[in-house]
Amino acid sequence: MDKVFKYPNFVKFALNIWPPFLCCGIRFTEIAKDFSYARVELKHWKLNLNANRTQYGGSIFSMTDPVYSLLLMASLGKKYHVWDKSADVDFIHPGRETLVAEAFLNSERLNEIRKATESGGKIYPTFTFHVKDKHGQLVAQVNRTLYVRLKAKYRPKTVHKGEL
Repeated sequence: MDKVFKYPNFVKFALNIWPPFLCCGIRFTEIAKDFSYARVELKHWKLNLNANRTQYGGSIFSMTDPVYSLLLMASLGKKYHVWDKSADVDFIHPGRETLVAEAFLNSERLNEIRKATESGGKIYPTFTFHVKDKHGQLVAQVNRTLYVRLKAKYRPKTVHKGEL
Protein backbone atom coordinates (compact mmCIF):
# COMPACT_ATOMS: atom_id res chain seq x y z
CA MET A 1 0.00 0.00 0.00
CA ASP A 2 1.31 3.42 -0.92
CA LYS A 3 2.28 5.72 1.99
CA VAL A 4 -0.59 8.15 1.52
CA PHE A 5 -3.10 5.30 1.41
CA LYS A 6 -2.07 4.16 4.89
CA TYR A 7 -4.06 7.11 6.20
CA PRO A 8 -7.69 7.05 5.02
CA ASN A 9 -8.59 10.04 7.20
CA PHE A 10 -5.89 12.10 5.48
CA VAL A 11 -7.18 11.01 2.05
CA LYS A 12 -10.71 11.98 3.11
CA PHE A 13 -9.51 15.36 4.37
CA ALA A 14 -7.55 16.04 1.17
CA LEU A 15 -10.52 15.15 -1.03
CA ASN A 16 -12.84 17.34 1.03
CA ILE A 17 -10.67 20.43 0.55
CA TRP A 18 -9.92 19.71 -3.12
CA PRO A 19 -11.48 22.68 -4.98
CA PRO A 20 -13.54 20.68 -7.53
CA PHE A 21 -15.33 18.95 -4.64
CA LEU A 22 -15.31 21.74 -2.09
CA CYS A 23 -16.85 24.25 -4.51
CA CYS A 24 -19.56 21.82 -5.64
CA GLY A 25 -20.67 20.76 -2.17
CA ILE A 26 -19.24 17.23 -2.55
CA ARG A 27 -17.98 15.69 0.67
CA PHE A 28 -16.48 12.33 1.56
CA THR A 29 -18.09 11.36 4.86
CA GLU A 30 -16.44 7.97 5.24
CA ILE A 31 -13.55 5.94 3.87
CA ALA A 32 -12.94 2.53 5.44
CA LYS A 33 -9.52 1.88 6.96
CA ASP A 34 -8.94 -0.89 4.40
CA PHE A 35 -10.37 1.20 1.52
CA SER A 36 -13.16 -1.31 0.93
CA TYR A 37 -15.89 1.32 1.33
CA ALA A 38 -16.46 5.02 0.73
CA ARG A 39 -19.48 7.25 1.27
CA VAL A 40 -19.86 10.54 -0.60
CA GLU A 41 -22.50 13.23 -0.14
CA LEU A 42 -23.61 16.04 -2.44
CA LYS A 43 -25.04 18.99 -0.55
CA HIS A 44 -28.21 20.63 -1.88
CA TRP A 45 -27.33 24.32 -2.03
CA LYS A 46 -27.55 27.32 -4.32
CA LEU A 47 -24.20 26.71 -6.02
CA ASN A 48 -25.15 23.32 -7.49
CA LEU A 49 -28.79 23.71 -8.48
CA ASN A 50 -30.07 23.81 -12.03
CA ALA A 51 -32.87 25.98 -13.49
CA ASN A 52 -35.47 23.63 -11.94
CA ARG A 53 -33.92 24.12 -8.46
CA THR A 54 -32.80 20.47 -8.33
CA GLN A 55 -29.30 19.02 -8.16
CA TYR A 56 -27.23 19.83 -11.23
CA GLY A 57 -26.52 16.62 -13.14
CA GLY A 58 -22.84 17.41 -13.56
CA SER A 59 -22.42 17.58 -9.79
CA ILE A 60 -24.20 14.25 -9.37
CA PHE A 61 -21.88 12.73 -11.95
CA SER A 62 -18.80 14.38 -10.40
CA MET A 63 -19.45 13.00 -6.93
CA THR A 64 -18.69 9.51 -8.25
CA ASP A 65 -15.61 10.45 -10.29
CA PRO A 66 -12.49 9.36 -8.43
CA VAL A 67 -14.05 7.04 -5.87
CA TYR A 68 -13.47 3.56 -7.30
CA SER A 69 -10.12 4.60 -8.79
CA LEU A 70 -8.94 5.65 -5.33
CA LEU A 71 -10.26 2.54 -3.63
CA LEU A 72 -8.53 0.35 -6.21
CA MET A 73 -5.24 2.28 -6.11
CA ALA A 74 -5.16 1.95 -2.32
CA SER A 75 -6.09 -1.74 -2.37
CA LEU A 76 -3.92 -2.89 -5.27
CA GLY A 77 -0.88 -0.78 -4.40
CA LYS A 78 1.77 1.05 -6.36
CA LYS A 79 2.41 -1.78 -8.84
CA TYR A 80 -0.80 -0.97 -10.75
CA HIS A 81 -2.04 1.71 -13.10
CA VAL A 82 -5.66 2.56 -12.30
CA TRP A 83 -7.46 5.08 -14.50
CA ASP A 84 -11.02 6.02 -15.31
CA LYS A 85 -11.77 4.81 -18.83
CA SER A 86 -15.42 5.66 -19.39
CA ALA A 87 -18.64 6.39 -17.56
CA ASP A 88 -22.34 6.88 -18.11
CA VAL A 89 -25.14 8.22 -16.00
CA ASP A 90 -28.87 7.55 -15.99
CA PHE A 91 -30.85 10.27 -14.23
CA ILE A 92 -33.89 8.62 -12.64
CA HIS A 93 -35.47 11.20 -10.33
CA PRO A 94 -34.77 14.87 -9.53
CA GLY A 95 -32.45 15.47 -6.59
CA ARG A 96 -34.17 17.87 -4.20
CA GLU A 97 -32.00 17.38 -1.13
CA THR A 98 -28.57 16.11 -0.07
CA LEU A 99 -27.62 13.03 -2.08
CA VAL A 100 -25.52 10.02 -1.10
CA ALA A 101 -23.41 7.58 -3.13
CA GLU A 102 -21.69 4.56 -1.63
CA ALA A 103 -18.85 2.49 -3.09
CA PHE A 104 -18.11 -1.08 -2.04
CA LEU A 105 -14.98 -3.03 -2.96
CA ASN A 106 -14.83 -6.61 -1.70
CA SER A 107 -11.92 -9.05 -1.63
CA GLU A 108 -13.49 -11.27 -4.29
CA ARG A 109 -13.53 -8.40 -6.79
CA LEU A 110 -9.94 -7.49 -5.92
CA ASN A 111 -8.86 -11.09 -6.43
CA GLU A 112 -10.62 -11.17 -9.84
CA ILE A 113 -8.73 -8.05 -10.89
CA ARG A 114 -5.38 -9.36 -9.64
CA LYS A 115 -5.91 -12.70 -11.39
CA ALA A 116 -6.94 -11.05 -14.66
CA THR A 117 -3.86 -8.80 -14.69
CA GLU A 118 -1.17 -11.10 -13.29
CA SER A 119 0.07 -12.10 -16.78
CA GLY A 120 0.50 -8.44 -17.72
CA GLY A 121 -2.81 -7.89 -19.47
CA LYS A 122 -5.28 -5.14 -18.78
CA ILE A 123 -8.82 -5.32 -17.49
CA TYR A 124 -11.76 -2.91 -17.64
CA PRO A 125 -13.86 -3.53 -14.52
CA THR A 126 -17.17 -1.69 -14.25
CA PHE A 127 -18.62 -0.43 -10.99
CA THR A 128 -22.11 0.97 -10.40
CA PHE A 129 -23.19 3.73 -8.04
CA HIS A 130 -26.76 4.14 -6.89
CA VAL A 131 -27.08 7.81 -5.96
CA LYS A 132 -29.95 8.23 -3.50
CA ASP A 133 -31.60 10.92 -1.43
CA LYS A 134 -32.06 10.66 2.36
CA HIS A 135 -35.31 8.72 1.90
CA GLY A 136 -33.63 6.05 -0.22
CA GLN A 137 -35.17 7.33 -3.48
CA LEU A 138 -32.91 6.45 -6.42
CA VAL A 139 -31.88 9.69 -8.12
CA ALA A 140 -29.24 8.43 -10.55
CA GLN A 141 -27.33 5.34 -11.55
CA VAL A 142 -23.72 5.93 -12.57
CA ASN A 143 -21.61 3.23 -14.22
CA ARG A 144 -17.85 3.73 -14.20
CA THR A 145 -15.45 1.62 -16.21
CA LEU A 146 -11.82 1.64 -15.12
CA TYR A 147 -8.56 0.62 -16.75
CA VAL A 148 -6.36 -1.57 -14.54
CA ARG A 149 -2.97 -3.01 -15.46
CA LEU A 150 0.32 -3.84 -13.82
CA LYS A 151 2.92 -1.15 -14.47
CA ALA A 152 5.44 -2.21 -17.11
CA LYS A 153 8.26 -2.90 -14.65
CA TYR A 154 6.04 -5.33 -12.72
CA ARG A 155 4.70 -7.26 -15.72
CA PRO A 156 6.09 -10.73 -16.37
CA LYS A 157 8.81 -10.89 -18.99
CA THR A 158 7.53 -12.44 -22.21
CA VAL A 159 9.54 -14.90 -24.25
CA HIS A 160 9.70 -14.01 -27.94
CA LYS A 161 10.23 -16.48 -30.79
CA GLY A 162 13.84 -17.58 -30.90
CA GLU A 163 14.46 -16.62 -27.25
CA LEU A 164 14.66 -18.96 -24.35
